[in-house]
Amino acid sequence: MIEELIRRVADEDDDAIEELSEIAAADPQRLSPYHGALLDLDLLWPPTLYRAAGADVVGRVVEQVDGGRTPDRLNHLLLILAHSAHPLAENALRRWSTHPPAGADDLHVGALSYAVEGGWTIGPDGNRRDLCADVAYRWVMRDAPAPADRTACPWCASPLWVAADLDTTDPAIGAALAHTGWSGRLVIETCHFCACYTTLYSRVTPAGATTWWADNTRPSYLGADAGPEDPPTLLPVAGPALASPYQASAWNQGGSTLGGRPDWIQDAEHADCPGCGEPMDYLGLIGGADLDDVGEGAYYLHLHQPCGFAAVNYQQS
Repeated sequence: MIEELIRRVADEDDDAIEELSEIAAADPQRLSPYHGALLDLDLLWPPTLYRAAGADVVGRVVEQVDGGRTPDRLNHLLLILAHSAHPLAENALRRWSTHPPAGADDLHVGALSYAVEGGWTIGPDGNRRDLCADVAYRWVMRDAPAPADRTACPWCASPLWVAADLDTTDPAIGAALAHTGWSGRLVIETCHFCACYTTLYSRVTPAGATTWWADNTRPSYLGADAGPEDPPTLLPVAGPALASPYQASAWNQGGSTLGGRPDWIQDAEHADCPGCGEPMDYLGLIGGADLDDVGEGAYYLHLHQPCGFAAVNYQQS
């Protein structure tokens, strides 16, 4: 099957690339024996095809960057390395952060900043930190009657939305949040309307307390006449485990996911902690298609346990 898809890729069949992408999401290891052939075809997009690339393929990509012969492809090559998350890729990105390769002057960010596209970063201590969980669970939407005393958004006056109410005593939730270091109850409350315009932060505690962060900055393009709007009346509940951490979907109904890796609609947008400036850990995705029959886009939830901050941001096409 995969051999046939690769033959179709050679004939510039976009449907074959889409099918390969689905395999890379469901079982990345299945493509590992074929990464060399894909590289031979000069198939550099989407970079998620190379999630389970081995040392031989990663080494070829590093050599191509070091050779400086294709600086116009540097962006795609760095993305492949970031998504591979291979130690050879990490070493190369570290090296290029101080000795940039040919073409780096045309990039918008430094080479090491590409790591977040693959869901990892280098912390202040110099060690690698994974921003995402290796396990994922389908988030199933359940009716959640609104409390009578809901807090209102200070910007648009919409009642705040409880986007998540999690407790790590639940084994599934504990597994999905293990990479964050969080223990206890976690409630993430935000404004469903204003989060579509900027990242919104809240203070959180393991007792389940959540408070709008007073230093959230209202964007100038959010008009004074915005809102109020009623928030969704649905609350995500952890459902069955997924076969792969890459099966979230920001587009399709049923794509909301706790844990795993985000399905970014645009570039990766891991929120930076307002307390320390470090990238926050990714918690999950709530797709607009799961909140409303005509919903679009996706909300992305983040947490930084050391500083006690949660964040919600939003992307759409």
